[in-house]
Amino acid sequence: MRSAISRPARRRAAVWTIFAVAAALVLAVWLPAFGAARAAEDSRVVYTASIEGTIDAGMEGYVKRVVRQAQENGASLLVFEINTLGGRLDSAEQIGQSIRASQVPTVAYVRSTATSAGSYIALNAGKLIMQPGSSIGAAAVVTADGRPVTDAKVVSHWASQMRAAAELRGRDPRIAEAMVRSELELELPAIGKTVKSGEILSLSAEEALKVGYADGMAGSLSDVLKMEGFESAHQETVRLSLAERLASFLTNPVVMTLLFIVGIAGVAIELIVPGFGVPGVLGICGFGLYFFGQYAAGAAGYEHVLLFVLGIALLTAEMFVPSFGLLGVAGVASLGAGIVLAARDTAHALVSLGFGSAVAVGIVIIFAIAFRDRGIWNRFILRDRLSSEEGYVASEDRRHLQGMTGKALTPLRPSGTILIEGRQVDVVANGRFIGAGSTVKVIDTDGTRVVVEEVEPHPPGS
Repeated sequence: MRSAISRPARRRAAVWTIFAVAAALVLAVWLPAFGAARAAEDSRVVYTASIEGTIDAGMEGYVKRVVRQAQENGASLLVFEINTLGGRLDSAEQIGQSIRASQVPTVAYVRSTATSAGSYIALNAGKLIMQPGSSIGAAAVVTADGRPVTDAKVVSHWASQMRAAAELRGRDPRIAEAMVRSELELELPAIGKTVKSGEILSLSAEEALKVGYADGMAGSLSDVLKMEGFESAHQETVRLSLAERLASFLTNPVVMTLLFIVGIAGVAIELIVPGFGVPGVLGICGFGLYFFGQYAAGAAGYEHVLLFVLGIALLTAEMFVPSFGLLGVAGVASLGAGIVLAARDTAHALVSLGFGSAVAVGIVIIFAIAFRDRGIWNRFILRDRLSSEEGYVASEDRRHLQGMTGKALTPLRPSGTILIEGRQVDVVANGRFIGAGSTVKVIDTDGTRVVVEEVEPHPPGS
């Protein structure tokens, strides 16, 4: 019986079958390769961190941690979002060095502003991308209250740091120096701008791009990742930890001074006027917070805490062991060394410690005067009065025996013992021998001396 399917139809079916098998084989080979390529692309990790707010010791510890984690976890890119008006120059230098030394490629993304210390941090990154409308520059050195620093050494050092950061990435170092020094004059024909003497240079995102300081502009972090070819990579955001936030607060010079006042006053009051407990606890908490802040900022170590504890122990020993002041001097030196060496900035620590010590001494003096009856000096000074009003007498008062009569228990030659109202009393006879059993009368008392005389017996019937 012949098949109902014609020969041309069978040929077409065979062709389609071969085509389908070939397509399946191609897909079987291509899809796994495509999936592997996608998997390899998605396996890349981009670390992002935010440098926002004041640049200080806490931010320094945070950036160092981010760089370390990115390197340890094999990140492919490290992006720092920057929005800061600046802060401490020493912390900015440390942050810049950490970014510069990163083994992971780095990008600084200026979201709003990167002025002062923030501009230095941004220039140290491998690439600088800015958000439209953002700015960079105005890196003049100023004090905490905003006054320009006139110390030539400080200004020169910071200007050299800015120049070095610019040269590191192939940027014009004169522009970086003009961001610091107001006495420089600089022509910028690319943007039609002239920096005159007395001005500090600041560049907008568009200007920075034209003079070769910015490598591009992006409206968001996603755009930055797309520009760098990491739009499909896994993104790992590292945020400030609680310890780093506390370090930023506790390492503030004003807060440090307050901690010194509480610490010194509390410990000194507890040592000099013991028995309260609260001042001692507050003092320990004050110093504990100080060392915690410095440790979280990466400055303090266990050796500094040990120096401090040793100082407290020596000062305590000075109060009980006579050492002619040697233990006290050693204690103060050890305590001060532990505090100052633990600080990120020893100069600021010395100033804060000096001011805090002066205020704490005043508080301790007031407290010691108010509670002078409880001071430690009362352990070494006898303050009780040996007076009759306080209930103290040198010996028993025998004036009440005056005129009383008793019987001699022993012969009085001239001293002996008599019995008065059932009580034995040592007495002295007045000039002559008195035999035992005789009746006597107290005629005089002088301290412990009781003088008696014999009472002549009355004749019967008298």
